[in-house]
Amino acid sequence: MTITLRPVTSENWRALIKLNVHEDQNGFVKSNLYAIAESQFGFEYEGHWDFYPFGAYVADVPVGFVMYCFNFDHSRFQAFVIRLMVDERFQGKGYGREIMKQVLDMFRSNDRIKNVGLSYEPHNEGARKLYASLGFVKPGEMLEGETLAVLNLT
Repeated sequence: MTITLRPVTSENWRALIKLNVHEDQNGFVKSNLYAIAESQFGFEYEGHWDFYPFGAYVADVPVGFVMYCFNFDHSRFQAFVIRLMVDERFQGKGYGREIMKQVLDMFRSNDRIKNVGLSYEPHNEGARKLYASLGFVKPGEMLEGETLAVLNLT
C-alpha cells in the first residue's frame, strides 16, 4: 500500500470534500469542507497555529484527509494533528495508520518538534486504539470536550 499526502489545492479540494466517514462516525470528525475552511484562518490556542491540510491518495484516488498545525513556541506540544479521516469505502485497510506514520515521520525529522498533540471524541474507541498503538498517551485532560493525547518525540 502506497499512500501519498498531497496538499489541498484548487484542483483537488472538491474531491476531498466528497469523502465521508460511516454515518455512525459523523459525530467523531467534522467534515473536510469545514476543515479546509478552518485551515485558511489558523487557530489561537496559547499562541497562533498555522494549519496544513492534505488529501491522502492511493494512486490518484483520494482515500482520506489529514490536517496538522504547528506552533513551535508552544510550551507543551509544537505540532498538533487536528484532523484525520479515512473515507468509509476505504476503512479497515490500514490507511489511517499509514497516514499517521507518514505525518509522525515528518514531525520526527524536525528538531523543533518535541511533542505532538491530538484530540479525539471520548467515545471513539477506534481512534483511541490507533493513537495508543502509535505511542500517544493520555495525560488525563480534555481539550474542548475531546480526549487529549500526547506523543513525546525526544
